[in-house]
Amino acid sequence: MRQSPVNRILILLKTEGPQLAAAVGDALGISGEAARQQLAKMAEEGLVEPVTVAAKGRGRPKQLWHLTVEGNSHFPDGHAELTANLLTTVATQLGPAALDTVIAARENETLQRYRDELAGRADLAARVEGLAAIRSREGYMADSWQEEDGSLMLVENHCPICAAAAVCAGFCRSEIETFRSVLSANVERSEHILLGARRCAYRITPR
Repeated sequence: MRQSPVNRILILLKTEGPQLAAAVGDALGISGEAARQQLAKMAEEGLVEPVTVAAKGRGRPKQLWHLTVEGNSHFPDGHAELTANLLTTVATQLGPAALDTVIAARENETLQRYRDELAGRADLAARVEGLAAIRSREGYMADSWQEEDGSLMLVENHCPICAAAAVCAGFCRSEIETFRSVLSANVERSEHILLGARRCAYRITPR
């Protein structure tokens, strides 16, 4: 099914970050002016907002279009409010140790499932690519690539468990440990949604 221009723009800004109207037009196959008109309509609905940034050198300032909180809310939230409330209840009623048990059980189940799906991928780049595919299927809008220095990047443009992670940082710690185990590699988080970044990014290098 063909997506509407609004959905295509939302996905573009979510996965690629802030964009010039001309770049949005190129992605949609329309003129820059048509893209500006569409973005202006979306701004009236509170989905996007323009931010003017100074150009490098003596160039004119540029206007980049960002997703707003409302725009981000169009992506899956993993039943955010219910999850956050349940975790708070577990910690309050049963204590931190019970919450650690829940996180550990989830980590063990996830690690085994990822290992089963990535079995046979001996090459690190292939494992990272496979992990990105799994995470995309789970709602993280993930991508991967190799940097010029040979390191690998795994990027997640959305976090469907953000509410849970905000309540309990153990989920973020657990996920990076899962990545390290399943990839058998060094994994360092370079960008973090919970710290204000627009995405979570991980730099991966061989051990």
